Order: sequence, then structure tokens, then C-alpha cells
Amino acid sequence: MAGVAAERPAPRAPRLSRRWRQAGAVVLGWAAFFAVWEFGSEVLFNPYRLPGPLDVFDAMRDIVADGEATEAFRASLGKIFLGFGVGVALGLPIGFLMGRYRYWKAFFHDPVIVAGSVPAITYAVLALVVFGIGLVGPIASVALVSMPYIALNVAAGLEGIDNSLLTMAQAFGARSRDVVRHVLIPTITPFVFAGVRLSFALAWKVEALTEVFGASEGIGFEIRHAYQQFSIVDVLAWTGLFVIFMLLLERLVLLRLEQRLFRWRPQEAPA
Repeated sequence: MAGVAAERPAPRAPRLSRRWRQAGAVVLGWAAFFAVWEFGSEVLFNPYRLPGPLDVFDAMRDIVADGEATEAFRASLGKIFLGFGVGVALGLPIGFLMGRYRYWKAFFHDPVIVAGSVPAITYAVLALVVFGIGLVGPIASVALVSMPYIALNVAAGLEGIDNSLLTMAQAFGARSRDVVRHVLIPTITPFVFAGVRLSFALAWKVEALTEVFGASEGIGFEIRHAYQQFSIVDVLAWTGLFVIFMLLLERLVLLRLEQRLFRWRPQEAPA
């Protein structure tokens, strides 16, 4: 009995303490980041070439207080969601065809891979050359960046379907729409959502970059305007506001939506 008692695993740490340790690691990481930033501003460079965190935070506060951020974000978010919607609308059917039919996979595979491999700056420049300064360029660049990741993830999800499930559904006389609803959609949904999160993370970056090159409004336009005024602190302030907003949107909206959609999946036991 003593040997059995000695082999019992040690009790796990309470989940609350693990969360506190994780929160502490996050705080320490950000503290180290701002410390390095302040060191670079005061020692390696100078506050004019690299403004410190406090100067940038003051500029961010002034931009928000003046109402400039509201108009710029409204313009940028409209283009992001329009372009992303176009990318999803194109990527879903292309991915479905690639995942279900060999001919269409051979037809679409190389163009989709090429579209996903093109650097974002190339799309930004091409959008400026082809569409000029306006609304269409950023929307087109976001759509082109988003589409390949959606298509490839949908195709991967369909190719991973267990054929025995389809055979069993056909043996029991299931209708095609029931197979799509109860087999295909639940199988590919995690792949689709993974593609959505990845492509969205890239989409808002390329949208801002496209606005820097050719736009008359939006966050990228404000960054370019600040650069033309030789105001590095405003460049960093606009960039910081955009990054913070998009991170919050991804964490508070996309992540929670993913948890809600996939709450039926079994959760792994905490380590």
C-alpha cells in the first residue's frame, strides 16, 4: 500500500494560480517591450528619431480626443470588411471545387498558391497603378490577400473528410442536402474559421499598406500624411491605434465567436 501511495501523482496546481502566472508573464512581456523601446529612444537613438512610449501615448490620446480616429477608422474598416467579404465569397466556392473534384483542383491549385505567395506590398502597388487613389484599390488588395487562405483551408477540410461517413450516408439513403448539412459543413467549419482568422490578420495589414500608397482617407492615409509632415510620433501613434483596435477585434470578436461555434468539441484537460 505504501508503494501505491508513493506512486500517486502530485496534486495539480489550482487553475486560478495558473491564470495568474500567465497574466504575470503577459505583463512582464509588455514591460520588457516598453523598457527596450524607452532605452532605444533615450540611448540608441534620440526622441526625435524614435519617440518614447509616453510621447506616443500622448499623441494617441490627442488623436482620439480630436475625433480624427473615428473618421479614419470608419473609412478603413469599411474597406477591410468589404474586401474581406469579397475574398470569402470567392474563396469558399473555389475551395469547395478544389476539395471535391480533382479536375478543379488541378485547375485552381497553382493560381491560388501564386496568389497567396505574392507579397502584400506588391498588391498595394498594383492596386495603386490599376485603380488609382480611391476606394477600389484597398478593397481589391484585401480580397486578393484573403481569398487564397480561405480556398486552401476549405479544400483541406473537404479532402480530410472520412469517406466511410459519405458511404454510410448514401447507404442509408440520405439526401444530398442532408449530407452537406450534417457531414460536409461540420467537417470543414474548423478549417474555414482557421482560414478566416489567418486571412483577416493579413487583410487589415495589407489594407493599411494600400492606403499608405494610394488612398484619400483612412488609417494608412493618416500615416502617410504624418510621414510627409516629418512627424514620427504621429506615425507611431496612428500605427499603434490601428494595431490595438485590430488586436482587440480579433481577440474579443473572432476568438469568442470561434469558442461559441466550437463549444461542442471536447476540451483538453488543463496541463
